[in-house]
Amino acid sequence: MGDRPVALFASTVHVVDVGGRGFGPDGRQVYEEGLCVPIMPLARAGEVNEDLLHIVRTNVREPVQVEGDLFSLMACNDKGAERLRGMMDEFDIDSLAELSDQICTHSRAATLERIAALPPGVYHNSVTIDGYDYAIELKAALTISASGIHVDFDGSSPVSSYGINVPLLYTTAYTAFGVKCLVAPAIPNNAGSLSPITVSAPEGSILNAPRPCAVAIRHVIGQMLPDVVFGCLHQAMSDGAPAEGASALWIPQLRGGHGVSDQASSGTPFNVLSFHAGGMGARPTKDGLSATAFPSGVKSVPVEIVESIAPVIVWRKEYRVDSGGAGRQRGGLGQVIEIESAEHAAFAVYAMFERIEHPARGREGGHDGAPGSVSLASGRLLRGKGQQTIGPGERLRLELPGGGGFGDPRERNPQAVRADLRDGLVSAQTAYRSYGLKVEGSDA
Repeated sequence: MGDRPVALFASTVHVVDVGGRGFGPDGRQVYEEGLCVPIMPLARAGEVNEDLLHIVRTNVREPVQVEGDLFSLMACNDKGAERLRGMMDEFDIDSLAELSDQICTHSRAATLERIAALPPGVYHNSVTIDGYDYAIELKAALTISASGIHVDFDGSSPVSSYGINVPLLYTTAYTAFGVKCLVAPAIPNNAGSLSPITVSAPEGSILNAPRPCAVAIRHVIGQMLPDVVFGCLHQAMSDGAPAEGASALWIPQLRGGHGVSDQASSGTPFNVLSFHAGGMGARPTKDGLSATAFPSGVKSVPVEIVESIAPVIVWRKEYRVDSGGAGRQRGGLGQVIEIESAEHAAFAVYAMFERIEHPARGREGGHDGAPGSVSLASGRLLRGKGQQTIGPGERLRLELPGGGGFGDPRERNPQAVRADLRDGLVSAQTAYRSYGLKVEGSDA
């Protein structure tokens, strides 16, 4: 305390755009994906480093927003430091060492206790996903022992030549998250609770991509890892694990203005992205959550905000009927979203979407969730990844994938099926074909 440092604060956020090709999978090396800035002070003795900010502003398409984001991060750290000083004054302590040791020691012991309740052994699972130009295989061997849980991704696909690769630290984060969700969800995240969970992947695999591999949309692969882990832990846990879900966020980055099409001009320049989610997998005793971001936990951006900051119209955003996999517990539903230029101009979409060719799998007899789809409202299919142009007067149509079901659909409570029918979550045809429920007045 006083003039002696006792802690470090860090904060992070996705800014709207930082140079390069933009937030998409088309880059071939990390140098194409943004601005590489070495570690340097953003401020010195309370004075902002204007040289650094000038470099950043010059290399982004939305300089005002990005600079504001950086200042907001500084404010977060300032508020954290203020609150920490207040806590230390309240409890009359001048060091965090004893407190942090106590927290980490107990957290580690509690996590190991939860792990010890599981049957030791090695459990295997694999998940196939779309990738960019070819399917990607994610293979895991999860070992439960007295010392903890180790997940080895040996056998997974090699690095891609596109920006879907994952650095090992990101692989470790989402793998550990998946383990903690099922094994020790109530224990706080800290060095102690995370230390019994270790991860390895061969260098040069898509889950341990060395620099300068392109990694801009690492989330598309990395956010699938809890599903891979759940498939392993399902074999070891008496209550089972949720079915697979849409998992990776659907994040349409939209851009207008010069360069988005072969036309000399394409309306007002803009760059905007919004977060959307498909359905979660059904749980052993509950339905999957619909249009819910898991494992990221990111909230969707309201339509009104997108329309207020970019010249686009969102014509449709609603649940996608029948997209949740049938089961004793139904998978969560995806969404249908339709977007058009408000200026009758061309705009570009930087597609980074998964679960189109390989939908979320059901578990224990549950049906798969519906696969995703990217198209124009007029009917033409688009690719799930890569920059593409939406012509004047056309609407971009996104059909987000649903989560897999859990258990035999014929064991689902008929009242739950009727409630889904009433709420428009399933059709009469699905109610009959998948659940055996005949609906009066329908053709099913």
